[in-house]
Amino acid sequence: MTIIRSPAVAGLFYPADEQQLRQDVQFLLEKSDWHDLKPKALIVPHAGYQYSGAIAATAYASLRAAAANIQRVVLLGPAHRVAIHGMALPGADVFTTPLGGVNVDAGLVNAIAHLPQVSISSAAHALEHSLEVQLPFLQSVLNEFTFLPLAIGMTSAEEVAEVLDYLWGGEETLIVISSDLSHFLPYATAQHIDHQTVQSILQLQQPIAPDHACGSMAINGLIIAAQKHRLIPHLLDLRNSGDTAGTRDQVVGYAAIAFA
Repeated sequence: MTIIRSPAVAGLFYPADEQQLRQDVQFLLEKSDWHDLKPKALIVPHAGYQYSGAIAATAYASLRAAAANIQRVVLLGPAHRVAIHGMALPGADVFTTPLGGVNVDAGLVNAIAHLPQVSISSAAHALEHSLEVQLPFLQSVLNEFTFLPLAIGMTSAEEVAEVLDYLWGGEETLIVISSDLSHFLPYATAQHIDHQTVQSILQLQQPIAPDHACGSMAINGLIIAAQKHRLIPHLLDLRNSGDTAGTRDQVVGYAAIAFA
């Protein structure tokens, strides 16, 4: 029996209507600047599309030159709703969005299932938005692909890096780290802190603190992997909700960073 993980935040973080969602994502992608890169990995925000969609689109638009070769996506995002130790697989075969279904890559699941920091938790994935909101963008920029969703809980950068090593692959495999930056700070304070956080990432310096990026554990693991594989990070976009759709008294920071 096929186990399907249905959308949890369609109609909340992004449109539930297929045509509207397709139009919105295409509009955001078409507005994005062209970057002549072939990224191996991306850091992408995960708020509602009205807040962070334009920044996310900048990351995904950078895949234009590489998209035809990408067949697998390794997607890591923080577990917001369920406390977990280590990293959790979903125990599902397919994730669906209004744009259709994406198969979970059984080969990649088997490649890491033996690791002590990897478990299965359908509960951690059931309502998690950090992974789900990336799928409509991936479905819009890639051809046929499978993916491996991992919800990140209490773990270490080294444990994340070990998992990434098992999943790294070649140009057919894209790594996506889903993370926002600072949360609920005044506009100017957020700008200052987010700039510092981004500079650390661009210099491949970790640890990034959890209060500076909710996906910090995954980012820290990616930094270790990027050093090993000699990837260079490129800042594509850095804004916050005060720049896009919110007030400036309490903002959330967003960055799009490509590693190539």
